Amino acid sequence: MGKSINLIILEGGTIYDPYKNKKKAGSILIEDGVVKEVGKVTTPDNARKIDCAGKLIVPGLIDIHAHFREPGREDKETLATGARAAISGGFTRVCVMPNTHPPLDSPEAIRFIIEKSADLPVKIYPIGAITFGQKGLELTEFGEMVKAGAVAISDDGLPVQNGQVLRNALEYAQKYDVPVINHAEDIHLRNDGVMNESSLSTRLGLPGNPDISESVMVHRDLEIADYTGGRIHIPHVSTKRSVDLIRKYKKMGVNATAEVTPHHIGLTENKLTEYDTYAKVAPPLRSELDRKALIKGLLDGTINCIATDHAPHTIEEKEMDFIHSPCGMIGLESAFGLSHTVLTEAGASTEKVVQWFTKGPAAIMGWDMVPFQIGEEAEIVIIDPKKQWKFTESDIQSRSKNSPMVGMKFTGRIIGTISGKNTYGKLLD
Repeated sequence: MGKSINLIILEGGTIYDPYKNKKKAGSILIEDGVVKEVGKVTTPDNARKIDCAGKLIVPGLIDIHAHFREPGREDKETLATGARAAISGGFTRVCVMPNTHPPLDSPEAIRFIIEKSADLPVKIYPIGAITFGQKGLELTEFGEMVKAGAVAISDDGLPVQNGQVLRNALEYAQKYDVPVINHAEDIHLRNDGVMNESSLSTRLGLPGNPDISESVMVHRDLEIADYTGGRIHIPHVSTKRSVDLIRKYKKMGVNATAEVTPHHIGLTENKLTEYDTYAKVAPPLRSELDRKALIKGLLDGTINCIATDHAPHTIEEKEMDFIHSPCGMIGLESAFGLSHTVLTEAGASTEKVVQWFTKGPAAIMGWDMVPFQIGEEAEIVIIDPKKQWKFTESDIQSRSKNSPMVGMKFTGRIIGTISGKNTYGKLLD
């Protein structure tokens, strides 16, 4: 009998549980996408053996901030192409933001995402809009959306400018124990800014977006969360001022969490010197001082996790001039490589980086994860922490290609992902 593709043994690797911060040498037997044995395993004659010597076997990564564009902009990304990008990057769970066309602002829209993604290779969790049409005025039916499957609420891409609306959202969301995620930006302070306001923006002749456009909104949101006792989650933190504020309010006991993107810890505004629109994001890439503060925030626990803010755009849109080109870059495929490279250079262990992609986001979403559980569907990633590689366009599985990371060299690579019966990676081909 030949080797069964439905019977796989990951053998000789180091199994790491980031939720308990424990690791052990051992193997994992997987049959038809389900974990059968962990540690010392039996070896059926027809099992396909995967040599994981020198590799780290970890639970599937979790991304709590991605844009898959469906419904409405399937030319940029679909749930299916987004799922393919996710599994290639080691993610087995992805939370998708509601700024689609139309927005995910009703239980019917939430059910659409869940039903449409049911057979995809990764688990997709919709986030519902805070306000109808993301207009920042009238609260949506959180309760009905949560019952339908929404895991959080956000108007991401558009900040809730009205403080009373955010207060109501924080109070209302407490009934359903879901985090409120507000795009942290004062649009009036941002003005027409398209990059970080600095001497470089002046030199490049581009309108600047000051760091206070973020920190002022972060401060307001933290104050309202403190007053209401609600759960505020601050996405894509980009400035030192914001990190300092989050650290202060966390010490006060405010129920706040925060995320940072791989591109904000790995790139700076200097990436824009050639007017590369692929590096135009919101919030913008900031200074080296800000970048180092974000890394420090991760290391000391101020920032809870890493999230990609995967934002696909068409080539035609990104080929517009810098002022008119849309903000956003894809990031699922390069997220672990970039983050691992930057953070291990800053003194973090590979295991700690894995925690920021697993334990951190799971805690924010309130997921009680038990990895490698016998009898449960496999969500497993194989990592080669010492693998040096160059990120190329051939590594991109997204429908869009807008990544400024193409050509960058990383250390540490996802070499295999198992999500139920779905596998991805040369090691598993």
